[in-house]
Amino acid sequence: MTIIPAIDIIDGKCVRLTQGDYNQKKEYNEHPLEVAKRFEDAGLKRLHLVDLDGAREKKVKNWTVLEAIASKTSLVIDFGGGVADERDVQMVFDSGATFATVGSIAVKNEFEFTKWLLTFGAGKFLLGADVKDKMIVIHGWMEATEKPVFDLIGNYSRKGVQQIFCTDVSKDGKLQGPSIDLYSEIIRQFPDLYFIASGGVSSLEDLRALDQIGCKGAIVGKAIYENRVTLSELKEFL
Repeated sequence: MTIIPAIDIIDGKCVRLTQGDYNQKKEYNEHPLEVAKRFEDAGLKRLHLVDLDGAREKKVKNWTVLEAIASKTSLVIDFGGGVADERDVQMVFDSGATFATVGSIAVKNEFEFTKWLLTFGAGKFLLGADVKDKMIVIHGWMEATEKPVFDLIGNYSRKGVQQIFCTDVSKDGKLQGPSIDLYSEIIRQFPDLYFIASGGVSSLEDLRALDQIGCKGAIVGKAIYENRVTLSELKEFL
């Protein structure tokens, strides 16, 4: 299982939110590049980079942070937050991301997202499925839908999307453990998917449990920043 550390950006700084709430923000470092280099020095290969300003304003804002990390590390970066049109997608790739992370638009505008898949290649996208009670939620978890997560994953995996991460919003940022049962069910239904768990990781034991059920990757954020999981401990997965 690949460990994918997360860096969330507000005003160019490294922060974490609890359950996606901008009012529950904690700042960890003014220099995201320093954090990214620490991850690289620890032997980690990937990075999940989220533009929270972009997510809120529905327009990519922190592309310069992406550019700096991509040009000064060898990390394989997925970048999301505010990717709203084809120009945003192109900017993300031009700034050095390997994958563009997409969530809400895949739910709200299937026609547009399908066009991107055809233009850039389905393998260039990481689809984020944010879930509450197995139903998709969008726009920073503020808007509920009646779309089951299994329908979303099935639809886009048939269109060639290979990498999907799923966040149980009831768990995210609370360090109370990941949604093992939900992820097991997704992996059972879609065994060929490169499935990445996200949200709730609080310990090395949580990561071992995700590895055991067959997750191909795990996004880890607050657990690293709060020293619940140390970078040296993550060597177990390298």
